Amino acid sequence: MNTATIKPPRRFFAYTAWDAIPVLMVLGHAMFVAWLFFGFHQTPWWLWIPCALIYSISISWSINSTSHNFIHNPFFKWAWLNRVFSFLFSLTDGFSQEFYKHVHLRHHVGNMDRVGKDGTTIDPLSIYRHGKDGKPESVWTYTFYSYFRDDIGECYTRVKKKWPHLARWIRIEIATVVIVYLVCLIYDWRAFLCLVPFYYLGHSLSSLNGYYEHLKGDPDQPIAWGVSTYNKAYNWIWLYNGFHAEHHYRPKVHWSRMVALRDSIRDEQRAKGVHVMGWCHALGFMDRSPPAHMHVSQPARRAAT
Repeated sequence: MNTATIKPPRRFFAYTAWDAIPVLMVLGHAMFVAWLFFGFHQTPWWLWIPCALIYSISISWSINSTSHNFIHNPFFKWAWLNRVFSFLFSLTDGFSQEFYKHVHLRHHVGNMDRVGKDGTTIDPLSIYRHGKDGKPESVWTYTFYSYFRDDIGECYTRVKKKWPHLARWIRIEIATVVIVYLVCLIYDWRAFLCLVPFYYLGHSLSSLNGYYEHLKGDPDQPIAWGVSTYNKAYNWIWLYNGFHAEHHYRPKVHWSRMVALRDSIRDEQRAKGVHVMGWCHALGFMDRSPPAHMHVSQPARRAAT
């Protein structure tokens, strides 16, 4: 028998069986959101409000953990199953996952760049885009205004020009979210309206997370574009989003390999001033130390290059 013609069995997961963890997280998140809505009238306020606050945190958690990892390394071997999960992300997080994918990939093109000669940044999420005098903008405005700054038209036009079939999925996912949410509004307008402020808070918390993922990074050094935190609890729950400098340096590395990546480039990180803090990103305001790259002398940085 010619063994060269025998194909290995098709695996369920595209990369590793460890992706069963984020898959279960996604399903659990969807069930939690459904319970919060459909159980609104059966749940006492003293329990529902804390759960709604957890819902806000869960939106930021989803955007920065499961949804984020899904962009860079889709979970499944089959495109149709990845598309199903893209819809599931869209419904639980309240916006098109396909749209988020292209905004996020643009974020990796610009990598939190400073304002250029054209008066703007490549990265639509850059903390420098709306800042003054070359400095990052206030954490307050970035956190609470970012939700209203998403330029769906610009993103859609760019995607449609290069990938018309993916632009169609943006339309379909947005339409699906709008229709499902309108049905929920009609079904129980009280529960829906009570969730709206917590929905907005969740997206604001995601922006807060993004702010401190880059605030003390160095836009001029690829290895130091992001700010890392190795807090174990945060990384276990957020699927190693704390390894953010490592992620921006090698975006396609799977979440399960982030520790190995960090260990392989640790010396280079130190030489080029990668900033590391002890807090999770959302608590970055607790980090009082100056940016690590400010302590790295220019000759040392050139020698490390």
